[in-house]
Amino acid sequence: MVKRNIEFIKGEYYHIYNRGCNKEDIFYKPTNYSYLMGLMEKCLEPFQVSTIAFCLMPNHYHFLLRQNSDISISNFIQSVFNSYTKAFNKMFGRTGTLFEGPYKAIHIDNHNYLIHLCRYLHRNPIDSGLVDDLLNWKYSNYLEWIGQRNSLLVDLEFVKNNFRNPEEYIKFVSDYISPNTFDSDLKKYIIKSDSL
Repeated sequence: MVKRNIEFIKGEYYHIYNRGCNKEDIFYKPTNYSYLMGLMEKCLEPFQVSTIAFCLMPNHYHFLLRQNSDISISNFIQSVFNSYTKAFNKMFGRTGTLFEGPYKAIHIDNHNYLIHLCRYLHRNPIDSGLVDDLLNWKYSNYLEWIGQRNSLLVDLEFVKNNFRNPEEYIKFVSDYISPNTFDSDLKKYIIKSDSL
């Protein structure tokens, strides 16, 4: 069991992320992404977790989650990724670990950064050159945020409390601010590119 320096607390928000072992892909084909999203949906209610924002990338993932009970978010992550790794290994005839180590977790206690983090996660596919238009990346909940798709993988109340309409969020995402321009209070949350 991994000893963490972070305590998971009811009502708090956490950025959870990890990448494939040796920076290798953790998704080989579209059905892999879909399978993981299905596992996430299945585990939300039993583990009392809300998905605020997420993005699945070929060799890593990002989740922004809120813990809604005293059940630790770590239980949700463990259930989702143990099941995913077993299915992935079976499908592709591989064994062993899929990830380079335990997932990373950052407690987000600054509302301003919480909102910027949603944009950062959703922009990942376009900033990485995978797509030219975020409407073409199906493996995040950006489409849910802007009302283009329905699923359990979004907290619509959170979205509505922070953005009046989809157009406002679309503009917010397109008006990207480089992490270098964040104020000093937000810089502690920035993920260095070599950590993914």
